[in-house]
Amino acid sequence: MRKAKPKKRILLPDPKFHDVEVTRFVNNLMLQGKKSIAYAIFYDAIDMVGEKMKDSDKAPIDIWKKALENVTPQIEVKSRRIGGANFQVPTELRPERKVSVSMKNMIQFARKRSGHSMAEKLAAEIIAAYNGEGGAFKRKEDMHRMAEANKAFAHFRF
Repeated sequence: MRKAKPKKRILLPDPKFHDVEVTRFVNNLMLQGKKSIAYAIFYDAIDMVGEKMKDSDKAPIDIWKKALENVTPQIEVKSRRIGGANFQVPTELRPERKVSVSMKNMIQFARKRSGHSMAEKLAAEIIAAYNGEGGAFKRKEDMHRMAEANKAFAHFRF
């Protein structure tokens, strides 16, 4: 590579939970640079999760972390062209990419949900992911299934 790798930006922890992972999630949630709105959506969603999961002995932020963990894929398939044919080659994910993919999937499927506010949709998706269901969890399962089906092409890894 000709250019040097760009430096990794250091994220500041969020104001409420003092967690860098929350900041990263809010950055993915943010549209058109409206970070304060993204924070409001996230905190409202966490409050809704807390209300809906009162019977659970866990804190809402722990429920969110567990939900993220449940939708985090370990492996993905990448298309690789070899000898005129395209193969779906299973590759392991780097730790940073795992987190990034899981956050993006959760936000994407929350946006697709039906509901009034984004906070409601996100809360519903968090609860679904925590319980091992919902769109983001299904996407992870599909990724793993694809990788398992194409295990024979793992030797084409790059």
